[in-house]
Amino acid sequence: MGELLSSLGLNVKLFIPQVINFCIVLFVLYRFAYKPVLKMLDERTEKIESGLAAAEKSQKKLEDIVQKEKEIILEAKKQAKEIIEKAQVHAQVQREELISVAREESYKMTSKAEKSIEDQKNKMVNEAKGEIAELVSIAVERIIDEKMDQKIDARIISDVINTK
Repeated sequence: MGELLSSLGLNVKLFIPQVINFCIVLFVLYRFAYKPVLKMLDERTEKIESGLAAAEKSQKKLEDIVQKEKEIILEAKKQAKEIIEKAQVHAQVQREELISVAREESYKMTSKAEKSIEDQKNKMVNEAKGEIAELVSIAVERIIDEKMDQKIDARIISDVINTK
């Protein structure tokens, strides 16, 4: 085996210590360089994965918030529509009440005015009857040329008024 190694250009006396030195360097590098580098890479991978998980979680929360916002906006629009409808119904009821009150007030005013006109008419008719009775009395007095007494006067006036 020594000849085989010599034919390849290797010195057996130096080869064994070189292999031992290589193993020691490999062990030292593995122990103090490769393991920490692997550990650091694993930690970095975990951080990246946790960052991606957090980003996915944040994205999900954002989507949930957007969905809730849409639901809230729809609910607010629905409530606003209900409020507007209620206000319109309330306004219609108030309008009808006001119209009813106005009609009632108009009817009362018309009735009052008609009664007032009727009272004035009756007063004027009575005044006219009194004046006519007085004129009739004067005419009768002139025709008869004598003054009748009060009782006869009143009876004639009463008869004249009641016949018309």
